Amino acid sequence: MLDDPETTTAARDAPRLRDEDGAIRDEFVDLVRTAIEADDAATLRELVGDLHEADTGALLHALDAELRPRLIALMGPDFDFTALVEVDDAVRQEILGELPPETVAEGVRELELDDAVYILEDLTPEDQAEILQQLPSLDRVALTRSLQYPEDSAGRRMQVEYIAVPPSWTVGHTIDYLRETEELPERFFELYVVDADYKLLGAVPLDRLLRTRRPTHVDELTEAERRRVRATDDQEEVARLFERYNLIAVPVVDDSDRLVGVITVDDIVDVIEQEADQDIKALGGVGGDEELSDSVWTIARGRFNWLVVNLATAFLASSVLGLFEGQLQKMVALAVLAPIVASQGGNAATQTMTVAVRALATRQLHDGNAMRIVLRELLVGFVNGLAFAVLTGVLAAAWFDMPDLGVVIGLAMICNLVAAALGGILVPLVVERFGLDPAVSSGVFVTTITDVVGFFSFLGIATAWFGLR
Repeated sequence: MLDDPETTTAARDAPRLRDEDGAIRDEFVDLVRTAIEADDAATLRELVGDLHEADTGALLHALDAELRPRLIALMGPDFDFTALVEVDDAVRQEILGELPPETVAEGVRELELDDAVYILEDLTPEDQAEILQQLPSLDRVALTRSLQYPEDSAGRRMQVEYIAVPPSWTVGHTIDYLRETEELPERFFELYVVDADYKLLGAVPLDRLLRTRRPTHVDELTEAERRRVRATDDQEEVARLFERYNLIAVPVVDDSDRLVGVITVDDIVDVIEQEADQDIKALGGVGGDEELSDSVWTIARGRFNWLVVNLATAFLASSVLGLFEGQLQKMVALAVLAPIVASQGGNAATQTMTVAVRALATRQLHDGNAMRIVLRELLVGFVNGLAFAVLTGVLAAAWFDMPDLGVVIGLAMICNLVAAALGGILVPLVVERFGLDPAVSSGVFVTTITDVVGFFSFLGIATAWFGLR
């Protein structure tokens, strides 16, 4: 159809994409929505064609679900499929489900291998096969091989575009090759030296190559001990390697030490963000794959199981109160103050547990220093217990005009904060020892410990102190 002059003018006069808080402006989204509904491809290209893929991904989130595939169809070859890496899994799968396999295949062809794998890996095998059949044989083979690596492995994250040279080449020959060869990676930081069987011999940093005289042989510059990872290594371990040694790129080898790819720091930033996101969600009993774009039913179903476990442990903690039913009837103050002891212990345990889980995830907490960290947390719990014993004791005594009650709640506070410290550090250690994820499993058990110890210590001490029966 002919371009709408008013819409084209609107494209030229479009507001800035993001507001002061970094959110996509509603006015910009409205212009894009109008162009889509008018099937105005020219205006849409003016508005969206030059956006960074991260901005295009944010725009896709801001649009209504039915408009997203229409935007891609109208943009045609001008749509950068890298933007689909920037959206939630649920949004991406929804978009891919609405697009013809031919369109997806055409978009995937232009992507780096790791981005293409990221887009296709969550599709069903049938959908993957249908899209792969639309690709040229070389692209299909490379993608198929990467998709066969374990999920969250280095093989899924690596790029297969790299520069490998034999050790017999000179610096001059290598530089001439780099200048004259068109099919090179867009960005690279080092060259890899391989033998005739493509086994990795080492790496040559690009800056070192350019500073060396032309007659020098490459093998004289090769760093033979260059750190490398296997394609089957877990991506979290690879990220830890980058963090520990401040790496920019690392070669990926197969089980025979043959060079198969390279992982760069921009890929690892995504891994670090993803792993941190999963850990934070797991601490709250939320599935690591939950997204803001998920449906109500999906979110409710994902959270239900841990809420059931929490309910069971809540009944366990409440049963402790049942053991002191008579004492609670005789002294109402006990019923009023008991939740304070339990709540304070729960908060203290959550602090300790958060630090412990993160330390375990980054391998800072291990068998070699576990005892020292446990003793440290025990002392922290005792010190805080003393401080809050004085504070809550004074407040409780003044509130109910009973000095003895202040002593009782103070002693209970010390007991529970010490128990909270021990529970917060020991539970994650024990959970990990059994091969489970401490981020997912620790919270509910630690909270139960502090509730049970809090109620039992406070009511038990009160019963002994006041002689209640």
